[in-house]
Amino acid sequence: MRQELEARGSSTAEKASEAEVIVVNTCTVTNQADAEARRFIRRMHRQYPDARMVVAGCSAVLRGDDYETMGGVVDVVEGHDAVKVATAVGSWNGTGLTQIQLRASLDRIDHEPVGGELLRTRLGAARGWLKIQDGCDRKCSFCATRLARGASRSRPPREVVAEAALLAKRHAELVLTGIHIGHYGADLDPPLTLAQLCATLLDAVPDVRFRIGSVEATEVDQLLIELMESSEGKLAPHLHMPLQSGADPVLRLMRRWHTREEYRVRALEIAERISPLGLGADVITGFPGETDDDHAVTRALIEEIPFTYLHVFPFSPRKNTVAEGLPAPVPQRIAGDRARELRMLAQDQGASYRMRRSGSAATVVVEGEGGFGMTGDYLRVGVDETLQDLDGRAGAGPAKPALSPSLVTGILRGGADDLYIVQPKDPVIPHA
Repeated sequence: MRQELEARGSSTAEKASEAEVIVVNTCTVTNQADAEARRFIRRMHRQYPDARMVVAGCSAVLRGDDYETMGGVVDVVEGHDAVKVATAVGSWNGTGLTQIQLRASLDRIDHEPVGGELLRTRLGAARGWLKIQDGCDRKCSFCATRLARGASRSRPPREVVAEAALLAKRHAELVLTGIHIGHYGADLDPPLTLAQLCATLLDAVPDVRFRIGSVEATEVDQLLIELMESSEGKLAPHLHMPLQSGADPVLRLMRRWHTREEYRVRALEIAERISPLGLGADVITGFPGETDDDHAVTRALIEEIPFTYLHVFPFSPRKNTVAEGLPAPVPQRIAGDRARELRMLAQDQGASYRMRRSGSAATVVVEGEGGFGMTGDYLRVGVDETLQDLDGRAGAGPAKPALSPSLVTGILRGGADDLYIVQPKDPVIPHA
């Protein structure tokens, strides 16, 4: 959205106080996300009453009428189309492009994958986002994002490769993102898989690290595992595989397509073959009908699988979803208690993993001003000044081009709470 607006003559404000128009890109994954968007809009209107706001995103699809009545909001774009956002903003800022002129140009550019051109950079970030797909064909009973995003739609591989090449000029790591990336390529002719796309990217854009975003355990195929094993870290050893529940009765109510055992077997196979491995999951507690026994079974599964982190949420009913009308609701207090219990368990597992990684090799993307870095297995660690020198952002080391962070390799030191990476005395470092 930012890039499309800049291409059409707008300037990105460094501070909200300098903006004529504020674009609010909303999420609707939980009720809390909707509420946070509304609070943000109200706060912006109070602080900057002269600024106009254009609201876009998933929440705007499902709650557009609510946003239209809010103070300061001048337009609502249902979805994430950067061209439509530019059309709306063009009516309210000083670019000289009228809404009619912008709409007249849609025939020229609406076939492009991201607004009117390929994405060149994620502004101010060491890691870039490479969107490969949108939408979802699954029908989980609790999910409202599917309602907002529509059916699964894959970007042609040539466009993904072209965008990856552009992003690689400014980002040392590219994260493959989408709503359901495990379905990538099923709608293409000929069909393609996520693993095949990764293999193509590794060959075509060899100088960056690729990281897979959230992907279902049942959609991690053998080729994808082999690529992680053989790519020498160019495909990050990290998977985020949504679990949601470890109890089969709850999984059936959620309309998930995997069983507890299918998830367990695949997760343990991956953990056995790939080391080190960052492994995360989403878990929902207090889903309607979840019993104490169901929660205990879920906890037991989490204890068995070597997760390094979890995202745990108490159930939040979403309008127009099947789960909204399910019987046997779980009191929020109990759902919250169960969530806290699993978060504490995940914190302990994560701390143990960080301790085990101390003393081993790692490759990081240096973030921000050089004080922190992200390892391939998704650990955020401190960065010693010697490695900052190698990245060209601190000290007296060789300078690198602006906004072009690199991958640097060193040895992890410290403990769970203060893990950091240093340049070793021996310049020969084993692959991590």
